[in-house]
Amino acid sequence: MRSLRDRCTLLFGALAVLTSPLAAQRAPGLPHEKYTLPNGLEVILHVDRSVPIVAVNTWYKVGSGDEKPGRTGFAHLYEHIMFMGSEHVPVGKFDQWLEAAGASNNGTTNGDRTNYYETGPSNALKLMLWLDADRMGYLLPTMDQPKLDLQRDVVKNERRQNVENQPYGLVQESLVPVLFPTGHPYSWTTIGSMADLSAASLDDVKDFFRQYYAPNNATIAIAGDFEPDSVKRWIRDYFGGIPRGSAAIVRPSVPTASRARDTVLVLEDRVQLPRLLWTFNTVKAFHADEAALDAAAEVLAGGKSSRLYKLLVYEKQIAQDVAAYNYGQRLDGFFSMQATAKPGQHPREFAAAFDAAIRELATSGPTDRELEQVKNGMRATMLDALSSVLGKTDRLNYYNYFVGQPDYLAQDLARYERLTRDDVRRAAQEYLMKPKVVLTVVPEGKRDLAVSGGAN
Repeated sequence: MRSLRDRCTLLFGALAVLTSPLAAQRAPGLPHEKYTLPNGLEVILHVDRSVPIVAVNTWYKVGSGDEKPGRTGFAHLYEHIMFMGSEHVPVGKFDQWLEAAGASNNGTTNGDRTNYYETGPSNALKLMLWLDADRMGYLLPTMDQPKLDLQRDVVKNERRQNVENQPYGLVQESLVPVLFPTGHPYSWTTIGSMADLSAASLDDVKDFFRQYYAPNNATIAIAGDFEPDSVKRWIRDYFGGIPRGSAAIVRPSVPTASRARDTVLVLEDRVQLPRLLWTFNTVKAFHADEAALDAAAEVLAGGKSSRLYKLLVYEKQIAQDVAAYNYGQRLDGFFSMQATAKPGQHPREFAAAFDAAIRELATSGPTDRELEQVKNGMRATMLDALSSVLGKTDRLNYYNYFVGQPDYLAQDLARYERLTRDDVRRAAQEYLMKPKVVLTVVPEGKRDLAVSGGAN
């Protein structure tokens, strides 16, 4: 174990690299090998022998954006079903066998993809791959009504806990149908509606699996301490015999969502304090303006040194918290900023502050210091994502899916390194000085705390 002195030396050394002008000229690479099996399964291998640990991260190119109106929540439902056993893995054994080998596993779902991952000692890699192959190729024979009903109830309970009974938990469900037009792939939430979950039949769910959970719609990224020749052999033996999906996958190409005027919403919720949100339609991931919008979010309300946080939390002391973020997805994106009022405060003051801050940024841009802070923060965030083998697999998969190049970190970092003050100013002018969705979350029966609109 390193001493405190050693750790401090490493920390200060890392900080020196992050703040050095030379840092902008370098980025760590992710050397990898990428190939495709005859059945269409993509494989990405990255050897990292620093510790005897491996991670397997399977991305299925299916998310809630691939669902249909009236049949929402299926991708997230499968995130749960995929751990329920398959033809050669009895119920409960997936987790049990991995834990016995010292490994762990989980999965996540968003609008664009679903992933399943395992992390553990290198000698558990063969088991990880076999388990993943069995559920990819042999889940449907064991899929029955009791399994569907069980996991449907689990998802419903998760929805109650994290959405319906969570303070401000209904915000996204209120926002996205207004932010995106009816039928848009992002116009419903990932967790789905109670009505759609209840209406899902066994045949509906099986058909969804047949279409999207096939090898030709998946990528497996493996990082860590392993022998490539052995891994390739295991992948060929375990996954090679799984047939391609027969159903054609057609993904929509949708125009960027926009609006002609502000849309004003009020959500009564079981909360104690009102919260104001301004949300703008912006751009999809890797659009030329995405990096500048990310920077604008950081300058406006991205942390405790941001303009709105200092104004509303520290100076005026009228807000409990302030935040902003830009979220680019595969098809579209949005920019959101929010503030929660302190007791006795009306959120209308937030609207005036939001408007003034955006106007100032759109007129003068960030300061040199603010822009440098943004660049250092973005770089630190991206490098931190590579601190584990699991983080590396996720980054390889992410770049592979979005830009077709797993080792895209240097180019991604370069987007932020080359930002200018005028880039950020122009992005604020073009995207944040236009109609938006204004949502006020108020305590039940307190609609007098709602904000009627925004000045810009």
